[in-house]
Amino acid sequence: MQTKLEQIEKNIVKLTIEVSTEKFEEGVQKSYLKNAKKYNIPGFRKGKAPRKMLERYYGEGIFYEDAINFVCPEAYDNAVQETGIEPIDRPEIDIDNIGVGEILIFTAKVTVKPEVVLGDYKGIEVEKVAYNVTDEQVNAEINKMLEKNSRMVTIEDRAILDGDIVNMDFEGFVDDVAFPGGKGDAFDLTIGSGQFIPGFEEQLVGKSIGEDIDVNVSFPTEYHAEELAGKPALFKVKINSIKAKELPAVDDEFAKDVSEFDTLEALKADILQKQTEIAQKREKDELETSIMDKAVSNATVEIPDVMVETQIDQSIRDFEMRLKGQGLEFEQYMQYSGMDMDAMREQFKAQAQKQVKNTLIIEKIAKTENIEITEDDIEAEFAKIADMYKMEVDKVKEMMTGHLDSLKEDIAFRKAIEYVVSQAVVK
Repeated sequence: MQTKLEQIEKNIVKLTIEVSTEKFEEGVQKSYLKNAKKYNIPGFRKGKAPRKMLERYYGEGIFYEDAINFVCPEAYDNAVQETGIEPIDRPEIDIDNIGVGEILIFTAKVTVKPEVVLGDYKGIEVEKVAYNVTDEQVNAEINKMLEKNSRMVTIEDRAILDGDIVNMDFEGFVDDVAFPGGKGDAFDLTIGSGQFIPGFEEQLVGKSIGEDIDVNVSFPTEYHAEELAGKPALFKVKINSIKAKELPAVDDEFAKDVSEFDTLEALKADILQKQTEIAQKREKDELETSIMDKAVSNATVEIPDVMVETQIDQSIRDFEMRLKGQGLEFEQYMQYSGMDMDAMREQFKAQAQKQVKNTLIIEKIAKTENIEITEDDIEAEFAKIADMYKMEVDKVKEMMTGHLDSLKEDIAFRKAIEYVVSQAVVK
């Protein structure tokens, strides 16, 4: 087999591949054995006619289509390996020469990975942002626990306070005329939530159960109902009941109830540790992103459209899986959002371009720095996957059979990032 490589466009090449007469004859014979039963020739039982008779009766090219399908894929794969190109799309195949006793010549035009020109990626200078965990953050986590373990109690012996939940009947009037949508019965309103027109909730503070109240407010000038926008209004309100959120006492008993710790001090120490780990991860992730963004911006690469489109396809599949995890079908989402597929693809385009560019540049760095994947790296990855999915390591290895090359690429990708980060100058 002989192969000739030509550059057609920036990221498109053409392979001219010659297949020997012997190899093509093997493909024709295989095609004959597969298809002989489809044809009838007078004097022969169906499927028993010799190949030469079928070729004479139907034409010598009768078995060429399948022969090409048998021979060309292997020849193309060998040519790709021989020339070292990295195709990123299916090839466009054209037959240049074919015939009995002749060399099969075909061309394969295909888009290949673009050439990446690296800029500076060593010694990149960045400033590290530190996220220190404060007492306020720890107390905020405690407050979340308090809210989660709170209970609602009915208030009968005091007036309304900020934060109370008030059950009320109300009706609104503009120019002494009730307006549509301005009436409610047994409506629950949390004071301070900002759910009602500005100034409404504040006028309920200090009022008591059974009290009839006149609340005077003005609708915002940009109110959604134009006929009410900017107009003064009177709401007649009657308070039916008051409820308040009762929080448990913040003490050792509270710590025992909401955690595995016996003291409040131990609970706070645990929260501090966990929040510190989150902060440190955030610092690491942001630092890594900052460094890699600079490394990527320093490099140049012309990204083929097919790579962006392929990444968009993957992004949409991932999005569809997330929707299913939330119990929503993709078609339903499209109907609810009023979005069509073109708009959806456009929405993912910018991110897809960035992802493709990042991947190409980081792969180039890995190749330039001769990043090697050791057996220890692979074993560590197996252990990591096993821990993530709560599986036995041997089961993971069995599951990854046939996907080892992809696994190695992922490891090399991460090691290249780690290398660039290790070479950065962090201030």
